[in-house]
This record gives sequence, structure tokens and C-alpha cells, in this order.
Amino acid sequence: PGENAFQVKITAPDEQFTRVGVQVLDRKDGSFLVRYRMYASYQNLKIEVKTGDKHVAQSPYVLKGPVYHENCDCPQEDSSAWLEEMNCPQTMPQIQRDLANFPTVDPDKIAKEIPQRFGQRQSLCHYTIRDNKVYIKTYGEHVGFRIFMDAILLSLTRKVKMPDVEFFVNLGDWPLEKKKSPQNLHPIFSWCGSNESKDIVMPTYDLTDSVLESMGRVSLDMMSVQANTGPSWEDKNTTAFWRGRDSRKERLELVKLSRKYPEIIDAAFTNFFFFKHDESLYGPIVKHISFFDFFKYKYQINIDGTVAAYRLPYLLAGNSVVLKQDSIYYEHFYNELQPWKHYIPFKSDLSDLLEKLQWAKEHDEEAKNIAKSGQEFARNHLMGDHIFCYYFKLFQEYASLQVSEPKIRDGMEKVPQPDDDLFPCTCHRKK
Repeated sequence: PGENAFQVKITAPDEQFTRVGVQVLDRKDGSFLVRYRMYASYQNLKIEVKTGDKHVAQSPYVLKGPVYHENCDCPQEDSSAWLEEMNCPQTMPQIQRDLANFPTVDPDKIAKEIPQRFGQRQSLCHYTIRDNKVYIKTYGEHVGFRIFMDAILLSLTRKVKMPDVEFFVNLGDWPLEKKKSPQNLHPIFSWCGSNESKDIVMPTYDLTDSVLESMGRVSLDMMSVQANTGPSWEDKNTTAFWRGRDSRKERLELVKLSRKYPEIIDAAFTNFFFFKHDESLYGPIVKHISFFDFFKYKYQINIDGTVAAYRLPYLLAGNSVVLKQDSIYYEHFYNELQPWKHYIPFKSDLSDLLEKLQWAKEHDEEAKNIAKSGQEFARNHLMGDHIFCYYFKLFQEYASLQVSEPKIRDGMEKVPQPDDDLFPCTCHRKK
């Protein structure tokens, strides 16, 4: 129907002005996403969807409020009602897998032992949530990434009453808790898991940030990608595509392959950081290109960086087929992905990559269907509501394993809610 087929207008009927940004995203398959960001809270919202000057379906739709903007601190007291309103799944297999290693959690014990084991050299945060307020103590010098964790915890506590819970978050790339003897395992939350460790995995900081900043950030997010998937499958360039930095040996191999078979693979570095620059082998460095331009190419290569490559959600959401390197690292959703259904696997040493690309070229219809399944998976499992559900369920289930009360420990400071709000809200749930 074309991207201007529908006009969407959102207003608050009882107000003189409505501060709402609206964006219509054409997914080019006959479906559209409309997202909006409110900058103030309203009693009711009216959503009009028109084509030409005619209302579509049951438009105008009225959301009976109050409807709150993101910064409004008004948690739903009843978490089971919130989970139901959010349509959160009953169980999330990865959470069960991760928590199976910890039949019980003793907050007093971990508060002492984890800083002793990891506090000196790692970037670590110790959090306690009590009465829906967030408290933190940090360890190590590189704790800048706490901003992502602070942001999701504060966002959740504004929306729903969180369980009282005490836990440690690893802010570094690598998972910390190695698979050793079970008696001294400690529960550590990380953004990335591996087959060699027992960290409890959360959605990556990148995906988390893209959900919280939706429409506010200029880089990638799961919705804008869906409206920028490049030409139709038949019109895409049939060279396999990759860009990135030199954060792993296999990436050097990939660029060498590309130089040897430029008509099959277009892979290049956007900067050198880890391996001493050897231009004759791996250069020249190329300019960054917009992520959306990746989708001009039919075959997307996903290869680990320092750990799992965090761009996989966005690659899946596109309209190209992903070739994914076998890896010991995983994000919170990898175990739900199936090779040959959602992506084409290749060996971690790249020895069969050319063969897999050849297969994809000879089986175009199958490759197209794999791309489609991957895209469906991303649309159904990696959007904002799923990320909120995942975090909440994780903390809820972890909290239920605690054998004593979480405490606000010495040296913890309260993480304040943002107060630079131009449009304060009055929460109808507060007496």
C-alpha cells in the first residue's frame, strides 16, 4: 500500500495540547507498526487511523486512562495483574535453565562472598530493591555501563511493584562464574552467557537501551529496523555482507576470505583495535555505513566479537537471511532459535562458510523462508514488551529463591528516579 497509505493522529480529548510524537513504520509486507512516545500523561487518548479522510476499521480508538508517559512513577501494585496486561508468557525456558543452578540464594552470604571473589578486578554492581526503591554499590573502576541497568530497574519500578530482591550484575563483556564445582557457585547476572559459565543471562544492554529510548535514540532499535529492510528479496545484492571491528581472530579470517572471493563475500573492518593493523592482509579500513544499508544484501554474516555479537536481534528483524557462526556465547534468546529454521549455521572456524553460502544460493526459496522465520521470531520475541517481561520474570523468580530478607547494605546509595520532568504526573494509584 505504500508508506503514506495511513495517517495516524493521537490527541488527548480533554487537553488543549497533546505532547505525543507519532511514527508510522511501513514493514513493506502489507503490515505497519505505529509507535508513539508521550511526553506528558493524559486522562484519555484518542487514536485516529485514517486513509485519505476515511477512518479505518473502528477508528477513532479511545484509550481510557489515565495513560502515563515513561517518566511517570505510578507502579501497578498487583504484579500478577501487570503480567497479565503485558501478556507475559507463563514461563521463559532460559530463566528456568539459568536459575536451575541455584536452588536457594542467601543474600547475606552473597553480599560478603561475591565482592571478595570478583570485587577487585571486575566491573560489578550490587543492587537491592526494597519497597520498590533501587539501591546500588559499585565495585571496580569501569562501572559506566551501570546506566543501562539503573535505567531498566527504575523504568520497571515506575510501572509495577517489584519484588524485594538483592543481586549482583557483571558489567563486563565476559561471563564471570566458571563451571566449577557446585558448592561455590555464585549467582551473577550478565548480558551474555557461555557454555563454559553459569551466569544468569539478561537481555543485552544494547537491546535494553533500544527499548527504553525507542524514538529517542538515533541508532538501532527493533522497530526502526523493521521499516528499513532494504529492497525486496529478489532485488537484493547476492554477495554476503559483514562490517565491524577486529575483536576476534575469526573476523580476520572472514576479511581474508573476502579478499580472496570478493564476488562471494563483502567483509571489511571499520576500525582496528585489537590486532596490530596489517593493511596488506586485512585493510583498508572502510567507512561506517548505516545499518539499514546492510539489508541491501541478501546474506548477513553474524560472527562473534569479544563475546556474542549483539547485533543479531536487528539482523533477524531485517529481510535477509542470517548466517550465524557456531559459538560458545549466547544472548537470552539464542536457545529458542533453531538452526536451519531461523538462521543458517556455519562452523566457528569458518571452514564451511563458503559451502553454506553456496547452499543458500542454490536453494533460494528455502533461504528466503529461513529469513522470513527469523524475522517472525524477532517480531514475536524481541520487542519491547518481551524485554520488560523477561526482566520482571527473571527478578520475580530469582527473588523467590532467597532464603532471607534482601537488605540495604553499608555503602549502598539510592538510585533516584529522573526528576527533570517538564510534565509531572499525578498517579491515580497513590492515596
